[in-house]
Amino acid sequence: MLMMGLQPASAQMRFLPKFVRKMLFEQDSSKHSSFFILPVISSAPETGFEGGGSALYSFYTDTLNEGTRVSNIFGYATVTTKGQSRFSLSTNYWTPQNKYHYTATISYINFPFDYFGTGNETNKANLDRLGQKRLRINLTAEKRVSKNIYLGLAAGGLDYKFTDKEPGGIYQNLQRSEQPGGGSILFAGPSFVFDDRNNNTYTTKGAVVTAYFNFMKGMFSNNDYRGGLFNIEYAQFFPISKKLVLGFNAQEQSLVGAREPFYLLPTLGNDEIMRGYYNGRFRDRNLIAAQTELRYRISNRFGIVGFGGAGKVFNNSFNFDGLKPSYGLGGRYFFDVEKGLSMRVDYALGEKRPGESRQSGLYLSLAEAF
Repeated sequence: MLMMGLQPASAQMRFLPKFVRKMLFEQDSSKHSSFFILPVISSAPETGFEGGGSALYSFYTDTLNEGTRVSNIFGYATVTTKGQSRFSLSTNYWTPQNKYHYTATISYINFPFDYFGTGNETNKANLDRLGQKRLRINLTAEKRVSKNIYLGLAAGGLDYKFTDKEPGGIYQNLQRSEQPGGGSILFAGPSFVFDDRNNNTYTTKGAVVTAYFNFMKGMFSNNDYRGGLFNIEYAQFFPISKKLVLGFNAQEQSLVGAREPFYLLPTLGNDEIMRGYYNGRFRDRNLIAAQTELRYRISNRFGIVGFGGAGKVFNNSFNFDGLKPSYGLGGRYFFDVEKGLSMRVDYALGEKRPGESRQSGLYLSLAEAF
């Protein structure tokens, strides 16, 4: 009789429900759709216990054409014991042979928000906790006009509402033109994409450049605001060996126009670039950031990464003074080997400002950072 440790892995996992075995352990070389669930559990003094989850449904619109890229629908929802909530539903849709590319996102947040002021050198001592309610809708439609180039349009709307949870802080210093109470914005504009990646979920070779300009118009109480946001992002991947890939990623954002609301200013830090920083700790009219990531695929199922980069926000002209570091390590579990879809865990470190602990962040997410 074989010992348990010597039995095939599939036999050891038979006690798990079939959909769990299929989601986590079974390899499928066909182009079938796949579904993955990731629980979300956390706790903080300002929210109490937070629970919920995220789910990713991935599929091909054309299973006969080898070049058609993976499409997906992603959902995320959590609630807290103190009545806060977060919700997001998005899709990334590629038509057969990648002739058209569509994205759509709707998200709602009713969650505490920490405001530190504007600039690249804000201090933790100035933290002012706000209540935040935000609704965002974003749509893009792009058509392939040559082998690797797409042209299209982006459009959507934003609605922000803020309340001061701790009167007497720096939030009260915001000018009326900065819309401290929030406001509504509609936006639309052209988009451009160059994309010759060999895979859009786990890229090992190729580059992608995405650029858009959103013309913005304030609505209702924010009716006098007119401006725009320019964004350009570049990523390229270089295969070093069969299992080792070097990736490079850079992003620049600029908010144009006068009398801009504070909540539209580009912010440094998220789970994709400048990991390790609280999103909103540093904000200003311009942002620039870059990172490299070395990815080692241990096996079909597991991988490890090391990453490092730098970035900053600034008001007018850019210089290298005040560049903030971001570096860390991560692990990957590929729950869909055929599509290259992974669950990632990253731990990142950032700047250590005088009198403060070093900034850091732990991230549990679906899909690669870039």
